[in-house]
Amino acid sequence: MTSTSRRGRRGGDEEAPARPARAAQRRGRPDPGRRGRAGAGPAPEQAGAGFVSRARALRRRWIAVLSVLTVLGLAYVLLFTSLLGVRSVEVTGNRDVGADRVREVAEVPERRAMLRVDTDAIADRVAGIPGVATVDVSRSWPSTIEIAVTERTPAGVYDTGSTLYLVDTGGVVYKEISERPQGLPEFKMSEVGADKAATRAVIAVRRALPEQLRDKVTQWRADSPGSVEFTLRSGKTVRWGDASDSDRKAKVLGALMTRQGKVYDVSSPALPTVS
Repeated sequence: MTSTSRRGRRGGDEEAPARPARAAQRRGRPDPGRRGRAGAGPAPEQAGAGFVSRARALRRRWIAVLSVLTVLGLAYVLLFTSLLGVRSVEVTGNRDVGADRVREVAEVPERRAMLRVDTDAIADRVAGIPGVATVDVSRSWPSTIEIAVTERTPAGVYDTGSTLYLVDTGGVVYKEISERPQGLPEFKMSEVGADKAATRAVIAVRRALPEQLRDKVTQWRADSPGSVEFTLRSGKTVRWGDASDSDRKAKVLGALMTRQGKVYDVSSPALPTVS
């Protein structure tokens, strides 16, 4: 019985070392067996991943800095150097207005950076040349400024009594001339101008006439917008009235011209007359 009892105590003694650990845990003390694991640093693969992330972030920063520097460098080259500066001025669309005259008036700054050339200002200057109706200025890379002009088309002449001028198809008096060109009719009016009501009426009637008849006109007259009339090479006079219902008046006139007469009145197309 005694020996059995000792063996039982020996068995209990074998479990005794675990008790201090449990007691230490209850008192809040760290387990000596776990202390090494709790204080261990990051795994080697985690440390390597952190280094790669930092390297990537640094590389991205350098790429961003280099991109900004590249953009600034390009902007400087384009805006403040003559590397892409103006080296030639090309003029197109001109007939009567000389290209050298256009370049002189345009005043395109030589060698100035293309992006700093004020194309609107150039167009405004060229538009002031008599005979130029419209202007389009553009950049042709790497170093050419293109000036495309549309010249005015003369529709007649206007004699003030002391000076002779050309009048374009819009009624604009635009150029002084020394002698009357052949084939152009005269605007026999007290005043001619695109801003004049009588001139606008004449221009509207001119546009409505068939080309074959328009080319035969030698003189336009109008004291008011409602009193437009014109003379043909044959010496016949056409009284048109105002510019309204012009298509119908043109058709009536075509039929009326088959009759003999000196004055053809289509101002009231429903009641045309020949006298």
